[in-house]
Amino acid sequence: MILSDDLKMQIDALKPQIVELHKVLNIENAEIKLNELQETSAQPEFWNDIENSHKVLQNIRAFENKINSFNQLKSKLDDIVTLFELSQEEDDNQLLTEIQDEINDLNSQLEIQTLQTLLTGEYDSNSAILTFHSGAGGTEAQDWVEMLFRMYSRWAESHRFKVTTLDYLDGDEAGIKSASILIEGLNAYGFLKSEAGVHRLVRISPFDSSGRRHTSFASVEVLPEINDDVQIEIRTEDIKVDTYRASGAGGQHINKTDSAVRITHIPTGIIVACQTQRSQFQNKDYALKMLKSKLVEIKEREHLDKIEDIKGVQKEIGWGAQIRSYVFMPYTLVKDHRTGFEAGNVNAVMDGELDGFINAYLKALSTGNL
Repeated sequence: MILSDDLKMQIDALKPQIVELHKVLNIENAEIKLNELQETSAQPEFWNDIENSHKVLQNIRAFENKINSFNQLKSKLDDIVTLFELSQEEDDNQLLTEIQDEINDLNSQLEIQTLQTLLTGEYDSNSAILTFHSGAGGTEAQDWVEMLFRMYSRWAESHRFKVTTLDYLDGDEAGIKSASILIEGLNAYGFLKSEAGVHRLVRISPFDSSGRRHTSFASVEVLPEINDDVQIEIRTEDIKVDTYRASGAGGQHINKTDSAVRITHIPTGIIVACQTQRSQFQNKDYALKMLKSKLVEIKEREHLDKIEDIKGVQKEIGWGAQIRSYVFMPYTLVKDHRTGFEAGNVNAVMDGELDGFINAYLKALSTGNL
């Protein structure tokens, strides 16, 4: 039975959290900045500098999203307070269940926005490029890559992010050998950077007629999409561009000409590829974006002063250093080995319910426990 006194305590506890979030997000300053940017965009000469104009519009959208998201939280709390007062005036206990549901929903939204305040990295607000590679194990590992590909696509869709497949190499018999996807949306990289590493699967293999338990590995690489306003010089003589016929997912929609593009960065040995766009030009453009993202990620990770200081690709992931295990048999459990966060409903996780793991990582990161 839901008691009105309990609800009142929960509501009273929410009020200072909203006030604190307003302060942390610096909403007043954001509103001032937004007004200034909107005035700038209204000037007659605004579109004379196209590159700067796009940057201003991007900042306008970012401030609008921050302000609107906070205002929605505050409005929701006001509605809950009004609904609670109505339940007291009319002595309507049936409203209490609805109020509790609204409080639970507000708490979830509040936690998400509070976590967003932890995304202070230089590229945290950017979109993300995820690249999947199967480990040893043939078909079993390639099937695991396809499961991860689906899991992250589902997570992105549930957060209303746009998912674009950039590269896709079919497995020998089933699954995927490797693939790359672009997840577009505010803070996509900030959230998904926690997912970089080796993912371990334990299950009864559907490809083993003896029904034995198998362990498979796959790696997930997460890079920020680098915006055009970030100046990165890639010399023509430092890259080798190969074209080939696209293959893999897409069926009849795959372009039958040599439109797929593979770029090798000669100084580092980095290889990127894109084959899913309609033209060779588009594929090359996306491949160059991926290369820039990879170079920036290495530069930041190795604390280098400039891109030219990268001497070669460092092997950052070992197959024995998994970040997370997904156990389907003899019990069901997904456990993150860095934070200790666990989830017993492995099917829900594979359907994209990753927020618990992402939130635990961000909290641990903010407190220096990683």
